[in-house]
Amino acid sequence: MNRSDGYKLRSADPFYEMIPYIMKQRNDAVNYVSLQIDRDAVQNYVNDCKKRGINMKHMSVVIAAYLRLVSQNPYLNRFVVNKKIYARNHFCVTFVALKGDTETVIKLYFNLDDDIFEVNRKVTEGIEKNQDVQEENSMDIILKKIMQIPFLVGSTVALLKWWDKHFSLPFKLVDASPFHSSLFITNLASIRLDAVYHHIYNFGTTSIFIAMGKTKEKLEKASQGEIKQSKYIPLKISTDERIASGYYFAKCFREFNRYIKNPKQLEEKPDHIVKDPHIKTKNPKFIVKE
Repeated sequence: MNRSDGYKLRSADPFYEMIPYIMKQRNDAVNYVSLQIDRDAVQNYVNDCKKRGINMKHMSVVIAAYLRLVSQNPYLNRFVVNKKIYARNHFCVTFVALKGDTETVIKLYFNLDDDIFEVNRKVTEGIEKNQDVQEENSMDIILKKIMQIPFLVGSTVALLKWWDKHFSLPFKLVDASPFHSSLFITNLASIRLDAVYHHIYNFGTTSIFIAMGKTKEKLEKASQGEIKQSKYIPLKISTDERIASGYYFAKCFREFNRYIKNPKQLEEKPDHIVKDPHIKTKNPKFIVKE
C-alpha cells in the first residue's frame, strides 16, 4: 500500500526487503559517516557570489549539493516504515533556526532540478519568514494545539505514531512534522560547536541526518610534495542503512564531495533526473510545496 508521502517499492532486492524485518527500528540500522568538506571551496564560491550581488549562504551550498546528489541517486530519498521500504514522493529539508530568543524548525520543499540559486532563495526566504516572532509555521501551530491539553499529550503522540505506522498520516500532518523529511540538517558552527553524530528518529521517515561543525584546520601533502595547511568543515552524518547498501552510500558521498569542491556546476539544472526504478505505480506524482 502506498502512503501519502511515498510509494511502496516493488521488485526490489529481496535481501534489502528482508533487512527491515531484522532491524525493525531506525536506530537499530544507523550507520555513521564522517566527511571533511573543503571550507575554502565553499567560502570562495560564497565570496564570488557576493561580488555578483548574491548573498549565498553556506547552508545553501550544502543543501544544493545534497539535492543534486539525490537527483542522480534516488535511493537516498527512500525511507522505511513498518518494515516496508518506500520511495518518497517529494524532497524536503528540515533544519533548526533561531527565532528571537527561541528556536524553530523550518521545513522547505525543493524540485529535484532546482539550481543553487533557487535553493538559496528558498532557504533565505524560509529563514527570514520564520525569524518573525509573530509568525507561526504549521509545526508551531499543531504543537501549540496539542500542548493546550497536557493530559492528552501522551495519548495523542501514541495515536499519531500508530496511525503513521499502520496507515500513513495525511499529508497535511506530514507537512507539519519535522520528523518526516528527506534530510534533517543542523549547522552547529552557528553556535560555535563541533559536529556531532546526531541520532535519527524512530518516528517519522527521516533517513539521513547531517550535522555541520565549526571550521577546523589540518596539514596535508600538496601535489608537489610540500606540506600545507588547509581548512575544512566537518560533517557528521547518520544514515539508515536499510535504504541502500554501504557501497551505494560510499559512492554517493564521494560524489557529494565533488559538488562541494566545485559549487559552480550547481548553477545549471541537471541534464536529467534519475528516478527510482522500483516505483511501479503508474504516473507517480512528485509533490512540490512552495
